Formats: sequence, C-alpha cells, structure tokens
Amino acid sequence: APYVTFPVAFVVGLVGSQLEWFLRGDPPPTAQEEKSISEQREDRKLQEIAGEDLTKVVSLKDKLEFAPRAVLNRNRPEKS
Repeated sequence: APYVTFPVAFVVGLVGSQLEWFLRGDPPPTAQEEKSISEQREDRKLQEIAGEDLTKVVSLKDKLEFAPRAVLNRNRPEKS
C-alpha cells in the first residue's frame, strides 16, 4: 500500500501546488517583508511601555500577596 499511495499523493500534491501557483501568480512583495509574530509582540510591548514612568513601582513591603490566597489565607492577618 505505501508503494502505491506515496507516488499518487506526491503527484497530486505537485499538480495541486503548480495549479495554485498558476492561479495566484507571484506572491505579493509585502509577504516577505512582514514582521514575525514575536517581532510584532515586542513592538507592541515597547509602545505600551514608552508612555509609562518605569521608576515608579510599588514597594515589596506594601505588597501583601506573595502567594495565592488559597494557600496562605488562613495564616495571614486581615489588613485593616
């Protein structure tokens, strides 16, 4: 079965790709110049950070939650 199926699948794939290339023509030039998803994500993060003041952060002493509430909720005193 593999000796018959592989050549048939190969020929069908080759004919299909040639037909698609013939119908669509050359790919648009912008497809090669597009940024990858990771580059787009990095650009978006940089734009979000650009307007913020990165020197103003919350002190670790002021943060009460270091672990999920379900783990330490019983032993932690209530903040008033």
